[in-house]
Amino acid sequence: MARSEKLTTTVSTKGQVTLPSAIRKRRGWGAGTRLQVEDTPEGVLLKPVPAFAPTRPEDVFGVLQHGAKTLEEMDAGVLAEAQRRHARD
Repeated sequence: MARSEKLTTTVSTKGQVTLPSAIRKRRGWGAGTRLQVEDTPEGVLLKPVPAFAPTRPEDVFGVLQHGAKTLEEMDAGVLAEAQRRHARD
């Protein structure tokens, strides 16, 4: 289906609209797909609902139970793992 091709649908008495199958297939929108509906000056915009809510760093800061590592500790850990892997070969 060409992007410029105009497709039509009808609003039911219940306010339901069936999206043409070509659009659903191209977008990968199967049965049960949740869509956000946004009213714009150009018309109605449908977007899939994100799988996860947006997360800000301050929402999760401090969640990890382990203390922060210094750069020296991280370097030592990387070196130890590289030596361990090299010794296996």
